[in-house]
Amino acid sequence: MPEAPVHTTSGKVRELYASGPDRLLLVASDRISVFDVVLPTEIPDKGRVLSGLSAFWFARTREIVPNHLLDVESDGRSLECRRLEMLPLECVVRGYLAGSGWKDYHATGKTSGRRLPSGLRESERLPEPIFTPSSKATSGHDENIDVDRAAELVGRERLAEVEQRSLELYRFAANWAAERGIIIADTKFEFGLDDRGHLVLADEAFTPDSSRFWPADLYAPGRPQPSYDKQFARDYCERLDWDKTAPGPELPADIVHGTRTRYIEAFERLTGVLFADYLAAPATVLR
Repeated sequence: MPEAPVHTTSGKVRELYASGPDRLLLVASDRISVFDVVLPTEIPDKGRVLSGLSAFWFARTREIVPNHLLDVESDGRSLECRRLEMLPLECVVRGYLAGSGWKDYHATGKTSGRRLPSGLRESERLPEPIFTPSSKATSGHDENIDVDRAAELVGRERLAEVEQRSLELYRFAANWAAERGIIIADTKFEFGLDDRGHLVLADEAFTPDSSRFWPADLYAPGRPQPSYDKQFARDYCERLDWDKTAPGPELPADIVHGTRTRYIEAFERLTGVLFADYLAAPATVLR
């Protein structure tokens, strides 16, 4: 009989279990984090949206870069994956100027040490998508870093490969989403190395937790955008008298409902699969 998975790590959103010497089970909870703080209120079905969307994208981007997915479990929130040696880098691609990228640009004219054209507005589309890495913080906030610092962490040759694959992934998904009325403003990836030293996409891909999804029909630069991601919950927390340190605030019922609705709408628009059908047969997103 196969051994029962053994719990190894708790992340902000995911629980990791070892299911063999070379396999992991990634279980996406319904927890939500904003400003790197896990809130006490959960968003029902959020974990299933994250796992289902990740599996959907993993199945469609294997020709760009291999990924760690082996199977989607019947609960819809657990992914069986290959175990990897993870790179100590968050790989961020920005197609639009938002979030910390906008804050950095507004203050310095740069983001992650990269100078951008002058006069750009908040949420403006960039002339070309850019790769802006950040460090992976074990506590507190990830930190935007420049290419030289990123190269110190992973080596220049590996960094060049990571940048190329990240941009290719972003362009593929951004085009796919645009045809379905969604702008992917930015996204972040994590990569690892397999036992042969080959680059492998891991963790999650193009989810509402790792990306900014904007409705294309409501897009207007010069202001924050309505979104299909956790920005809805983040905006609520931003309005509170909260110092963005733990413990985080409870979310009221309308914010929980609004966040869940946005996650599920993003899932259905991007995959073309009804969320109820995914719950009934999770493997449908792999086809």
